[in-house]
Amino acid sequence: MEEEMPMPISMDWSTEEIVDAVNFFQMIEKSYQQAVVSENILTLYNRFKEIVPSKSEEKQYFKTFDEQAGVSCWKTIQKAKAAPGEKIKMP
Repeated sequence: MEEEMPMPISMDWSTEEIVDAVNFFQMIEKSYQQAVVSENILTLYNRFKEIVPSKSEEKQYFKTFDEQAGVSCWKTIQKAKAAPGEKIKMP
C-alpha cells in the first residue's frame, strides 16, 4: 500500500483547484514509477499554472513537493516538453 504524503496546497484554493493540483503532483510522482504520456503531464501543468500563476509561488510549491516526494517537478515538465506525443519515465 502506498504511503500517503501531504500535498502542497493552499487553503485559499477551491475544492476543484485542490483536486487539480493534487492530480498534477500525483502525475509527477507517477512518472517516476512508470511511463506516462507527456501531454497528460503538460495538460495538468497548464491547469496548475492557472491555479498558481506566480512563478515564485510555483517554485515554492515545487520545492516543497520535490523534497517530500524525492522527485523533480521542473525536470519532469522539461522532459515532457522535449518529448511531445511520447511516453516518458523519470529515472
